[in-house]
Amino acid sequence: MNLETMPLVNQLEMVMRTLSNELRYLDSGTVFVQIRNDVVGKFGVKHEPIDMKVEGTLPKTEVYMDDENLKSFRQLVIGSLDHKKNWTHGEIYYEFSMKKNALHANVQFETNYNMANLLGKPNSNKG
Repeated sequence: MNLETMPLVNQLEMVMRTLSNELRYLDSGTVFVQIRNDVVGKFGVKHEPIDMKVEGTLPKTEVYMDDENLKSFRQLVIGSLDHKKNWTHGEIYYEFSMKKNALHANVQFETNYNMANLLGKPNSNKG
């Protein structure tokens, strides 16, 4: 199956499967997904800044995502598509953090349009 015919929900499932091992060891960050023509292109995780000690060692984080948190986050990602309306190009950002063993998350949509594409299409609203 190629990406152009795969539903966006299935593409996001693939994204989450790919990122799950990375997300498992983070306590906060942002998952980003770039979409062009309803096809996922670039995606990944922006880690929150990590404060390093002078000796160069990483501080130990006590709270990570467990299987249940990963499942909840995946459901939020998939469910967020209900709010994607009438656009095919843009980015979706899923911010998350673990606080007291509980997952906190939110979603932000960014739509992208290209003026050159608009100028090439006939405008039915000319008056």
